[in-house]
This record gives sequence, structure tokens and C-alpha cells, in this order.
Amino acid sequence: MTPTAQNARNSQGPTPSRSSHASELRAAARHFDRRRFLTVTGAAAALAFATNLPAAGAAAAATLDARRITEDPFTLGVASGDPLSTSVLLWTRLAPAPYQPDGGLPAERVAVRWELAHDDRFRRIVRRGTATAHPEFHHTVHVEVGHLAPGRVYYYRFRAGTWISETGRTRTAPGHAHLTGATGLSFAAVSCQRYDQGYYTAYRHLAEEDIDVVFHLGDYLYEYAVNSVGGARNYTDRVLPDVFNHETVTLEDYRLRYALHKSDPDQRAAHAAHPFVVTWDDHETENNYAGDHPDGGEPSEEFLLRRAAAYRAYWENQPLRRPQRPDGPDMRLYRRFRWGRLAQFDILDTRQYRSNQAQGDGWQIPGPESADPARTMTGGTQERWLLDGWDRSDAVWNVVPQQVTFSQRRNAVGDVYRVAMDAWDGYPASRERLLAGAEAAGIENLMVLTGDVHVGYAFDIKRDFDDRSSRTVGTELVATSISSGGNGSDKPANWDTYMTANPHMRFYHGRRGYLTVALDREAARADFKAVPYVTTTGAGISTVASFAVEAGRPGLTPA
Repeated sequence: MTPTAQNARNSQGPTPSRSSHASELRAAARHFDRRRFLTVTGAAAALAFATNLPAAGAAAAATLDARRITEDPFTLGVASGDPLSTSVLLWTRLAPAPYQPDGGLPAERVAVRWELAHDDRFRRIVRRGTATAHPEFHHTVHVEVGHLAPGRVYYYRFRAGTWISETGRTRTAPGHAHLTGATGLSFAAVSCQRYDQGYYTAYRHLAEEDIDVVFHLGDYLYEYAVNSVGGARNYTDRVLPDVFNHETVTLEDYRLRYALHKSDPDQRAAHAAHPFVVTWDDHETENNYAGDHPDGGEPSEEFLLRRAAAYRAYWENQPLRRPQRPDGPDMRLYRRFRWGRLAQFDILDTRQYRSNQAQGDGWQIPGPESADPARTMTGGTQERWLLDGWDRSDAVWNVVPQQVTFSQRRNAVGDVYRVAMDAWDGYPASRERLLAGAEAAGIENLMVLTGDVHVGYAFDIKRDFDDRSSRTVGTELVATSISSGGNGSDKPANWDTYMTANPHMRFYHGRRGYLTVALDREAARADFKAVPYVTTTGAGISTVASFAVEAGRPGLTPA
């Protein structure tokens, strides 16, 4: 978490209502001894106890006739995600009253019809069917549509009773036989959308981009309180209910906070325009948590109950497939996608399996604790999965969407400096194992995508960051935030220091926006795009920097 985010958190002061929510967690945790609680089964049972939640996949007894729904149930839009060569995942949620805990629907099943077509007027239907919106999943719908043609654009929509959702646009990936697809690949990277620190104007511009897929790199949700005027949004035409004015702790809290975020019209537009591939960072659960170690100091058994609630709400509200559905506090989010033979995407989870931050977290002088070779950012299983995937890869580009800054980032010029213990600098042995694995696998075109820090960076990845003459082995592109951090600035106060202390840092910019990347067999082009302000609406967007990387020759060149 950036200092700006920490200061913003501290400025809110205490949130008294959090204690009452925490008491619910403690009451549930007391019903399970520690050893049992620290298993998936125990945490899942505690989650059900705390929330009166039926078992995952259980069907409610009653069915609601969708024709009885009198208000638009598609208030949170539509989304698609995780595109495969012959399959897409479609998502929506029924919520006529999204700011109410039940969404405005009784605890009954609802039949939802869906359609997939070649055209946006639905004259050429490809597939159609009916899915059930279960109340135990908060009336969310996840439809995996298969048997589709590779590399094709499709349009989709949902129906519930007489109501029809907005139309979404999605696509399948090219098949493995395709080296580039029709015209290569263009994608965007986004991160960090704190609702109360600004409008999602960048998403409106992203919705108008001609791209194939969006990678969301974490902090889709923030757990902090949102007051009645929406914080920096300073609403004068509406009043947000008090249900948002405390930190998220319970399943109901997280579900309501997703409703707030997903009700934003600019975010809805971006989801409707492009398929998303998502991964989380910390704020979807709690700031700077590490595995089962919370940031707030509560007992691990209590935190795991909170994590189970957060993970369940995350899956419910994202366009994710069935293998990603959580079981208690565990959720397999790391996964792999291929775009023909042009690109392999290995999406990481650097929160759920990591060692606790070294040296008390924060910015610290590197020491023996942070250098411990046993420390891991990914956990052993995920690390082996990534290295094995690189060994088998035949893609031109190997892209790693993940959360926190991968390259070394010193905060001072000279031999005495501090680095961020929450980023890969706090896990240097883990980073070294990945770089050695990429080298052993012969990965020539490594690209790491990062979020988290609320600024745009571009790095040359060095084989040894402590040796300034070390060769460049890849590229790291850091997408700035959608809104977190407020308006920002073109040159943050530490710009000169960072650019001098880190010669492999090729770009640093502090406004809000997103990143787009175009790939083909010969080269990659990265465009950093930013808006001048987010605390009011209507900002335009501009490209503030562009870089090229030639295939087979790692290193950023201004374009």
C-alpha cells in the first residue's frame, strides 16, 4: 500500500461500527477450536454459522416467478471474463435494490435467460439458455458458454421476466494453431479503484478503446468506510446509505461494497465493452494481509473467517469460472490463458500464499530477515506451477499479470536505502527463483504487469538488480490507479530521487488512468494513458508516454 493510501486511511479515524461486526466474527470463531478452524471445512462451517449461508451449490426451496420483479434487476450491469479459444464466461447479478442487503429480492431462485449472438441486434443467435440465480450466491449468475469458434467477437445479454439487461461484448481467444490471431493482440491493464477517492472516468475512456481483453491487477474493492457523500466525489444529488460507512468485515459488508462499486456507470461501461481477467491484491479483503496474517492484529482464526467472506463475495461478483469458486478461506485464483501462440498469460496470486512481510512491513533497509531464502511471495505450489508453465511455453510473449512491484525500487540514492517489504523487494529470494526459472526455460520475452502503487512505472527487469551492469531480461509495466490516490500529479515529489536511484526505471508518472499494450510477433508497444483529475467528472484522456520492446531484445525504447 502506498503512503498516500495509508495517510488516507489514517485520516478517516476510527470506525466504531467495525467492532460490532468483528464481534460477529469472534462469536462464530468461538464455536470452532483453533485446529479445526484452520482447515477449509472449519472455516466454511464458521462462515455459514456467521451468515446463515446455505452450503455452496445448495438450491433454495422456492422459485420466484421473474415476472413478479417490478423494478429493473440489472442495476449492476453485465460482464464477461476468462476468454478461452472455444468458451466465454458471462456474468450478471439480479439486484433491483442493490444497496439493500438482499438486493431487493426474496431468498428464492430466479430463472435467468441468456443469449449469445454474432451481432449486437441479436439477429444471429449462436447460443441461448437458462441459468438459475441462487440466493445463496446473492442472485449472481455465472454462465460458461462453450462450443464457440476461436478468435471471434460475440454479443450477449440476459433476461429476467420482462426485463432485459444491457448488451455486452466479449470474444474468444485464438486457438493454439494461430500464431497471432487476425491482427495480433491488444490488451489493457487497470488497478486500484477506491470509490471514495474519485470518479472512474478512466473506465469510460477504456470502454471506447479497441482492445481484446482487460487485466484487472487488484484492489477492485476497498474495505474502508465510504461516507454519505461518497468521499471525494462529494455528491450533491444523492445520499449514500449508512451501510457503507464502516469497514467491511462480514459477508454482507463485502457484498454491499461490491454493489456500490459495480453501480458506477463508467465501470459498467468498461465491463460491458470488454472481457476482463481479474486477480486480487489486498484491499478486496484487508490492507497488506499476508496469507493468514492480518494487518489489523486480530487472531488468525478470526481473520480467516473474514477472508472466507471476502473471497466468497469476490467470486460472486467477478466473471470467474467454476474452478475459482472458493471453499471457505481458500480460492485457487492463479491460472493460465493463451492467446494462440502469440502470448501466454500466467495470472498470479501474491496474497493468499505469501510469507508474512519481513521487518515489520513498510519501507525498510534490506536485512537478513527479508533476504531469508525460505521466504516466498507465491507459495511453493504456485511457484512450481509458474516455472513448469514456462518450461512448456511455446509463446512468443510470456506475460505475468500480478499485483505488487516486481523490480527493485530504492527510495534513496547511495548505498543506504529502503525498499518496500510488501513488494517483491521484501521477497528477493522468491524473485530470484523466478528469474532463474525464466532463464532456464529460455524465456526471451518476459513481461510483468503490475498494479498496487497508484502510479505508472516502466522498468527494465535486470537479472541482478544490485549490479547496474547486469543484463536486461524482461519488462515490467505498472498500471496506475483508476481513482485511488485522488488526482495525483505528473511528477510526484520523489520523482528525481526514484529516477536517479533506480536507473532501470524508465518511466514514472503520478496521474490516474490505465495502460494499453499491443503485441505481435516482432514487438510490443505500451501506451500509458492518464486523466488530469478524478475528483470531478468529465476529464479527457491523453497518452503520457509510449514504449516499444523488440521481440528477442529485452529493454524499453521510447516510442
